[in-house]
Amino acid sequence: MTANLLARRPRTGGMLGPCPIIETRHLVLRAHQMSDADAIASSLGDWQVTRMLSRVPAPYSRSDAVDWLNANRASTDWHFAITEGDGVHIGCVAVELRHGQWHLGYWLNRFYWGQGLMSEAAGAVVERFFRRMPEAVLHSGAFADNAASLRIQEKLGFSILRCADLFSMARNAMAPHLETRLTAEAFRQP
Repeated sequence: MTANLLARRPRTGGMLGPCPIIETRHLVLRAHQMSDADAIASSLGDWQVTRMLSRVPAPYSRSDAVDWLNANRASTDWHFAITEGDGVHIGCVAVELRHGQWHLGYWLNRFYWGQGLMSEAAGAVVERFFRRMPEAVLHSGAFADNAASLRIQEKLGFSILRCADLFSMARNAMAPHLETRLTAEAFRQP
Protein backbone atom coordinates (compact mmCIF):
# COMPACT_ATOMS: atom_id res chain seq x y z
CA MET A 1 0.00 0.00 0.00
CA THR A 2 1.22 3.43 -0.76
CA ALA A 3 1.38 6.26 1.76
CA ASN A 4 -1.25 8.09 -0.31
CA LEU A 5 -3.73 5.22 0.09
CA LEU A 6 -3.02 5.04 3.81
CA ALA A 7 -3.67 8.76 4.20
CA ARG A 8 -7.21 8.36 2.77
CA ARG A 9 -8.17 5.48 5.07
CA PRO A 10 -10.76 6.16 7.78
CA ARG A 11 -9.72 6.31 11.40
CA THR A 12 -11.92 4.10 13.55
CA GLY A 13 -10.74 4.74 17.08
CA GLY A 14 -9.52 1.18 17.43
CA MET A 15 -12.84 -0.54 16.67
CA LEU A 16 -13.61 -2.56 13.57
CA GLY A 17 -17.33 -1.95 13.42
CA PRO A 18 -19.87 -4.53 12.23
CA CYS A 19 -18.67 -7.51 10.21
CA PRO A 20 -19.11 -6.43 6.57
CA ILE A 21 -19.99 -8.60 3.59
CA ILE A 22 -17.00 -9.02 1.29
CA GLU A 23 -17.36 -10.37 -2.24
CA THR A 24 -14.28 -11.68 -4.05
CA ARG A 25 -13.85 -13.36 -7.40
CA HIS A 26 -14.96 -16.78 -6.10
CA LEU A 27 -16.30 -16.15 -2.60
CA VAL A 28 -18.76 -14.28 -0.44
CA LEU A 29 -17.59 -13.63 3.11
CA ARG A 30 -20.36 -12.79 5.56
CA ALA A 31 -21.14 -12.77 9.27
CA HIS A 32 -21.87 -16.17 10.76
CA GLN A 33 -25.45 -17.32 11.27
CA MET A 34 -26.86 -19.91 13.65
CA SER A 35 -27.75 -21.99 10.59
CA ASP A 36 -23.97 -22.49 10.04
CA ALA A 37 -23.69 -24.71 13.15
CA ASP A 38 -23.96 -28.04 11.32
CA ALA A 39 -21.39 -27.08 8.67
CA ILE A 40 -18.98 -25.76 11.32
CA ALA A 41 -19.34 -28.95 13.36
CA SER A 42 -18.78 -31.07 10.28
CA SER A 43 -15.64 -29.15 9.24
CA LEU A 44 -14.15 -29.00 12.73
CA GLY A 45 -15.07 -32.62 13.37
CA ASP A 46 -12.36 -33.44 10.82
CA TRP A 47 -9.07 -34.14 12.61
CA GLN A 48 -7.06 -32.90 9.60
CA VAL A 49 -8.58 -29.44 10.11
CA THR A 50 -8.81 -29.31 13.90
CA ARG A 51 -5.26 -30.48 14.62
CA MET A 52 -3.92 -27.29 13.01
CA LEU A 53 -5.93 -25.01 15.34
CA SER A 54 -4.89 -24.04 18.85
CA ARG A 55 -8.23 -23.16 20.45
CA VAL A 56 -10.54 -25.86 19.05
CA PRO A 57 -11.21 -29.05 21.01
CA ALA A 58 -11.34 -32.53 19.54
CA PRO A 59 -13.76 -34.07 19.18
CA TYR A 60 -15.84 -31.07 18.09
CA SER A 61 -19.63 -31.27 18.27
CA ARG A 62 -22.63 -29.31 17.06
CA SER A 63 -23.12 -27.98 20.60
CA ASP A 64 -19.53 -26.64 20.49
CA ALA A 65 -20.44 -24.82 17.26
CA VAL A 66 -23.63 -23.40 18.78
CA ASP A 67 -21.71 -22.21 21.86
CA TRP A 68 -19.09 -20.54 19.62
CA LEU A 69 -21.76 -18.86 17.49
CA ASN A 70 -23.57 -17.57 20.58
CA ALA A 71 -20.33 -16.21 22.06
CA ASN A 72 -19.57 -14.37 18.83
CA ARG A 73 -22.96 -12.64 18.67
CA ALA A 74 -21.80 -10.08 21.24
CA SER A 75 -18.29 -9.80 19.82
CA THR A 76 -16.96 -6.64 18.17
CA ASP A 77 -14.40 -8.75 16.29
CA TRP A 78 -14.89 -9.92 12.72
CA HIS A 79 -15.76 -13.61 12.24
CA PHE A 80 -16.42 -14.23 8.55
CA ALA A 81 -18.15 -17.31 7.21
CA ILE A 82 -16.55 -18.29 3.92
CA THR A 83 -19.07 -19.28 1.24
CA GLU A 84 -18.90 -19.73 -2.51
CA GLY A 85 -21.86 -17.40 -2.89
CA ASP A 86 -24.45 -20.10 -2.29
CA GLY A 87 -24.63 -19.47 1.45
CA VAL A 88 -23.04 -22.84 2.32
CA HIS A 89 -20.42 -22.41 5.05
CA ILE A 90 -17.02 -23.85 4.04
CA GLY A 91 -14.66 -22.09 6.44
CA CYS A 92 -13.86 -19.11 8.60
CA VAL A 93 -11.59 -16.07 8.64
CA ALA A 94 -11.49 -14.01 11.82
CA VAL A 95 -9.82 -10.83 13.00
CA GLU A 96 -9.88 -10.62 16.80
CA LEU A 97 -8.47 -8.24 19.36
CA ARG A 98 -6.70 -10.44 21.91
CA HIS A 99 -4.49 -9.13 24.70
CA GLY A 100 -4.34 -5.72 23.01
CA GLN A 101 -3.17 -7.12 19.65
CA TRP A 102 -5.08 -7.79 16.45
CA HIS A 103 -4.95 -11.45 15.35
CA LEU A 104 -5.87 -13.14 12.08
CA GLY A 105 -7.06 -16.73 12.22
CA TYR A 106 -8.62 -18.99 9.62
CA TRP A 107 -9.61 -22.51 8.70
CA LEU A 108 -11.19 -24.21 5.70
CA ASN A 109 -13.12 -27.43 5.24
CA ARG A 110 -10.60 -29.99 3.99
CA PHE A 111 -12.54 -30.70 0.78
CA TYR A 112 -11.80 -27.14 -0.37
CA TRP A 113 -8.04 -27.23 0.28
CA GLY A 114 -5.58 -26.67 -2.56
CA GLN A 115 -7.83 -24.39 -4.64
CA GLY A 116 -6.45 -21.02 -3.51
CA LEU A 117 -9.70 -20.18 -1.70
CA MET A 118 -8.10 -19.43 1.67
CA SER A 119 -5.51 -17.12 0.12
CA GLU A 120 -8.37 -15.28 -1.59
CA ALA A 121 -10.49 -15.10 1.57
CA ALA A 122 -7.70 -14.13 3.94
CA GLY A 123 -6.33 -11.57 1.48
CA ALA A 124 -9.74 -9.91 1.17
CA VAL A 125 -10.21 -9.75 4.94
CA VAL A 126 -6.71 -8.38 5.53
CA GLU A 127 -7.24 -5.75 2.85
CA ARG A 128 -10.53 -4.66 4.47
CA PHE A 129 -8.92 -4.70 7.93
CA PHE A 130 -6.09 -2.39 6.86
CA ARG A 131 -8.58 -0.12 5.12
CA ARG A 132 -10.26 0.34 8.52
CA MET A 133 -7.13 0.15 10.69
CA PRO A 134 -4.17 1.40 8.61
CA GLU A 135 -1.80 1.92 11.54
CA ALA A 136 -2.52 -1.45 13.16
CA VAL A 137 -0.22 -4.45 13.22
CA LEU A 138 -1.88 -7.78 12.45
CA HIS A 139 -0.54 -10.90 14.16
CA SER A 140 -1.06 -14.49 13.12
CA GLY A 141 0.85 -17.74 13.09
CA ALA A 142 0.68 -21.42 12.37
CA PHE A 143 1.94 -24.64 13.82
CA ALA A 144 5.29 -25.55 12.31
CA ASP A 145 3.79 -28.61 10.60
CA ASN A 146 1.17 -26.49 8.80
CA ALA A 147 3.13 -25.55 5.68
CA ALA A 148 -0.01 -24.56 3.72
CA SER A 149 -1.03 -21.96 6.29
CA LEU A 150 2.50 -20.57 6.45
CA ARG A 151 2.51 -20.24 2.64
CA ILE A 152 -0.72 -18.23 2.79
CA GLN A 153 0.80 -15.88 5.35
CA GLU A 154 3.99 -15.56 3.32
CA LYS A 155 1.94 -14.63 0.21
CA LEU A 156 0.17 -11.91 2.21
CA GLY A 157 3.48 -10.43 3.40
CA PHE A 158 3.57 -11.68 7.00
CA SER A 159 7.02 -11.97 8.52
CA ILE A 160 8.02 -14.57 11.09
CA LEU A 161 8.71 -13.16 14.56
CA ARG A 162 9.68 -16.28 16.44
CA CYS A 163 9.00 -19.93 17.07
CA ALA A 164 7.62 -20.98 20.44
CA ASP A 165 5.64 -23.88 21.79
CA LEU A 166 1.88 -23.30 21.92
CA PHE A 167 -0.77 -25.52 23.48
CA SER A 168 -3.16 -27.14 21.02
CA MET A 169 -6.50 -28.17 22.53
CA ALA A 170 -7.13 -30.68 19.74
CA ARG A 171 -3.72 -32.30 20.11
CA ASN A 172 -3.85 -31.92 23.90
CA ALA A 173 -0.16 -31.08 23.75
CA MET A 174 2.35 -28.33 23.17
CA ALA A 175 3.54 -27.98 19.57
CA PRO A 176 6.04 -25.69 17.81
CA HIS A 177 4.23 -22.59 16.55
CA LEU A 178 5.57 -19.85 14.28
CA GLU A 179 4.34 -16.39 15.26
CA THR A 180 3.96 -13.88 12.44
CA ARG A 181 3.09 -10.20 11.96
CA LEU A 182 1.98 -7.90 9.17
CA THR A 183 1.72 -4.15 8.66
CA ALA A 184 -0.29 -2.31 6.02
CA GLU A 185 2.95 -1.33 4.27
CA ALA A 186 4.09 -4.97 4.00
CA PHE A 187 0.68 -6.36 2.92
CA ARG A 188 0.57 -7.98 -0.53
CA GLN A 189 -2.79 -8.81 -2.10
CA PRO A 190 -2.55 -12.37 -3.49
